[in-house]
Amino acid sequence: MNKSVLAGNAESAERPSRETSLPLVLKKFLLSRDEILQVASSHCITAVLVHSPAKHAVAFIHADIPEFLFEHLSSSSEVLVWSSYNCLILLAEEPLFFSKCHTVYGIEAVVRSLQGSLQMTNTELHKQGLLLFAEILTRQPEEIRLFTSSAMCRDASRALQEAVSSPVLDVAAEALRAISAFLRKDHQSSLPVQYRALRALLEAMLSRCMEFSQTPLNRRPLGHAGSRNSEKATLRKGKFLLSTLEGFRNACRLAVEFQGEPCAQENPFTAPGAEKEDTLEAFSEFLLRACDSQCIPMMMRYSEEATHPSLMEVFLSILHSLFVIVPHMKVKFSRKLADSSFIRLTLELKARFCSGQSHASLNQVCSSFLYYLCLSLLSAPEKTKPPSQEELSAVSEFLQHGLPQISSRTPESLAFLSGRQYVEVAARQRQYCLLLLFYLAHIHEDRFVPEAELSVAVQSFLLSVQDQGECPPPVVCKASVYLLAMCQDKDSALGEAVISAIRKFLEGISDLHLVYTHHPLLLRFFLVYPGLMSRFGHRALELWFSWEECNYENLDDDSSPGRTIFPANLAALFQMLRSTPSILLILLDLVYSSPMDTARKVLIVLRTFIRENEDIEVGGLIRGHFLIILQRLLVEYGAPTSGALGNLPLLLNLLSLVQLRSEPEQELDSMAMKLLHQVGKLCGKCSPADVDVLQPSFNFLYWSLQRTTPSSQKRAAAVLLSSPALLELLEKMLALTWTDGGSPRTPLLCSAWLLTASFSAQQHEGNLQVHQTLSVELSQVLKALSFPKKKSALLSAAILRFLRTALQQRFSSALVALVPSEGQLRSTPEDTVLAPLGTSQVLSLLIGLQNLLVQKDPLLSQACVGCLEALLDYLHARSPDLALHVASQPWNRFLLFTLLDAGDNSFLRPEILRLMTVFVQYRSSNVLSREEVGLILQGAALTDLSALPNDTLKALHGFFLQVQNVGLLTDHNTIQTLQASLEGLPSSAFPAQPPLQDMLCLGGVYVSLSHIRG
Repeated sequence: MNKSVLAGNAESAERPSRETSLPLVLKKFLLSRDEILQVASSHCITAVLVHSPAKHAVAFIHADIPEFLFEHLSSSSEVLVWSSYNCLILLAEEPLFFSKCHTVYGIEAVVRSLQGSLQMTNTELHKQGLLLFAEILTRQPEEIRLFTSSAMCRDASRALQEAVSSPVLDVAAEALRAISAFLRKDHQSSLPVQYRALRALLEAMLSRCMEFSQTPLNRRPLGHAGSRNSEKATLRKGKFLLSTLEGFRNACRLAVEFQGEPCAQENPFTAPGAEKEDTLEAFSEFLLRACDSQCIPMMMRYSEEATHPSLMEVFLSILHSLFVIVPHMKVKFSRKLADSSFIRLTLELKARFCSGQSHASLNQVCSSFLYYLCLSLLSAPEKTKPPSQEELSAVSEFLQHGLPQISSRTPESLAFLSGRQYVEVAARQRQYCLLLLFYLAHIHEDRFVPEAELSVAVQSFLLSVQDQGECPPPVVCKASVYLLAMCQDKDSALGEAVISAIRKFLEGISDLHLVYTHHPLLLRFFLVYPGLMSRFGHRALELWFSWEECNYENLDDDSSPGRTIFPANLAALFQMLRSTPSILLILLDLVYSSPMDTARKVLIVLRTFIRENEDIEVGGLIRGHFLIILQRLLVEYGAPTSGALGNLPLLLNLLSLVQLRSEPEQELDSMAMKLLHQVGKLCGKCSPADVDVLQPSFNFLYWSLQRTTPSSQKRAAAVLLSSPALLELLEKMLALTWTDGGSPRTPLLCSAWLLTASFSAQQHEGNLQVHQTLSVELSQVLKALSFPKKKSALLSAAILRFLRTALQQRFSSALVALVPSEGQLRSTPEDTVLAPLGTSQVLSLLIGLQNLLVQKDPLLSQACVGCLEALLDYLHARSPDLALHVASQPWNRFLLFTLLDAGDNSFLRPEILRLMTVFVQYRSSNVLSREEVGLILQGAALTDLSALPNDTLKALHGFFLQVQNVGLLTDHNTIQTLQASLEGLPSSAFPAQPPLQDMLCLGGVYVSLSHIRG
């Protein structure tokens, strides 16, 4: 039979009738029911087509041979199916095969046959079926739709999914080729588009490639043969990876093409409330995730073994297309690529393969990828403002012209950047591109260029631009300044010529924000050079704070100086402030000139810096600026209201903190007096509701009345007492004590009582002129102390200090008028003698003091003892018998032993020593006996007095003298020992033990311990 066929072929030119008879004969054999004849016919057709395809393929197609071959694909005979595959593969080389629509007729049979054959074990059959499917998918004309329904398309996708998952590598490789051809727009245009099936197909393809790429190589030491085997294995992996990436690239291209097809955006048959997974958007996001989690890792892992230009070209084209596929995620994707050193990778590829005219297509893909990556990173930067559309257009232009010309390695690129000879326009654009690439790489921590060489190259570039009289675009200035700041050696400074060039370029730019990139080293760059700091320091710091994302409010709440771990950026700023304190003046200027949120950050940072750096004296440096800014704010805000205070509270907090840090016993100069006057004037404009302004202001005033020299205290009191508005405010604040107990205003009430006590003392001692009298209801004061309820210990201590001052002045203050309660009657002569107090009030006050002492709060205890001392002095002057009666109350003994029940040597506490001194003074032997006094002094004599604080020593000395005065001591040895110990501690010995800080900030309230102790 084969011989007759060949003979007919030889004579076909002369006998056309016989030529047409061969297809008919073979067609009859195909139609027979004998499988052997069918297989033989298929073999004959194959042989004829292999021998002379151009002569016979058309005749076979016209005889409808393909139709019968497609029908045989459903046969259970593997030989017949395999033979039919061969015939169809050869016929598919003829365009008529497709134009006669045989593929449209037979595609369903091919898919069914492929699905069936994949269930068999004949891998050759699998490969032939996939080869046929791939040929049809590849050669099918775009204008003739192959798949007439989405269901058929889904079936084809599932068959390919099963094929690519085959454990046989050759079968999977054939499947990859078919998948690449399958992912064509015309093959997927049957609506609705089966995005879910496509996703499953791509997942299977990538999974199979991941599995193969992770297969370890057999690296047995077999010499050259082993090396060749290893190279072959690597090459095979590369081919498989290339086929996979080509399929993925076609999927990306498909997504791009469907973006312009509204009907292909989503499945119209999806239920309204259902989750829309079968949409183009979901498919596009899947492509991005798959590339990130699978394609890139596979590619990077393979590049460690080998690098092939064709493979890298496909890979970079995928990355390039993803910028278009998922535009809403391109920024995040771009940043991740830059963070993963893709700028370096692409430049290295260009340098390795694209020098000269070689690999032009790879060079084009690399340049396009870098172009879109750069524009994406620049259009949505993380640490700087994006350029305007006009700037982006200029950047786009020089990137398009310059990137294809860059194909040199890093040393050559730096040398090109350093050129000082005349630079043509095209070469300058290349330099711009290089600077931009280096800048973006540095921004994303990819420092592949040696920093010292890069710094020198950038300096040379700037000088060259200046020499040619050019003005680089702002984005190039930004890149240059940033790179210099990052690469500058701390031990070496830039030359004056470079700084001058930078300043000239920056002055030609409308605003520094166009070239600012948020980084501590860039801020340091602007502040370390006087030429730049004087011109741009203010704006650089303002931009710094506007970009800072630190939670400054939490920072302001931190009350543990010296232990805080600050964010890196803030720690860097503090280091700059320590090295150049004059920067503080710029920061203070920002308080007034910057937007409110920026100014607030500046104030919190200043406050934190001053609190944390106690060794740096800043008061003298910034007090003048304080005054100017405070005057400006007062003019701006007028009468402060709680809704329009701006940053005034923070400024006052900073001012009070600076004062707290100042040396004690300072003389107030004219600047300080002006500040004092302005703060007092501000307080007079406030209402009690303006807590945020009044608290730091009262702290500042209180410090001025307590921690300066006596003459300065007198001058400060005179200035403040001349403000009736301030005194009226204080009167209102004191009256609120009886109604606002436990409210958030409690710290401010504490300050008001302490301030009033200070005013009263200074006025009384200096006989200062009074312009306004403060009225306080005495019964309310006594009630607050006799029945404290839930008042804070600090508020009780402040009220006690006020009452003590009044008692010491015998209620004769010209400033404070203690008004008796309405209807209060003087029923006994003793009450008249004690006026304005009454006997019952004295006894109630005594009980209140005892109750407060039992709380064992150190500060409150000192205030209670001081008030008790003043009360007994007052009573002794008016009614000695009542004073002795009060001092000898039996409850005093119980109180004393309650206080002493706190461990060994608990009597060596200043408040207890002072309390015992009072009992000894008034000879209250029923409270403290002679024997008990002796035991106390014996215990003191055995104690190392040099380890005691100064206030304890002072109280012990007072107790000892009082005991001597009343003659309670009979043990002369104890007297001599204790006296020798006390006299052996001269004041010069005490500095060995650092004194406690007198002015403390307790809950936001400034408290002088010496003022409370008296």
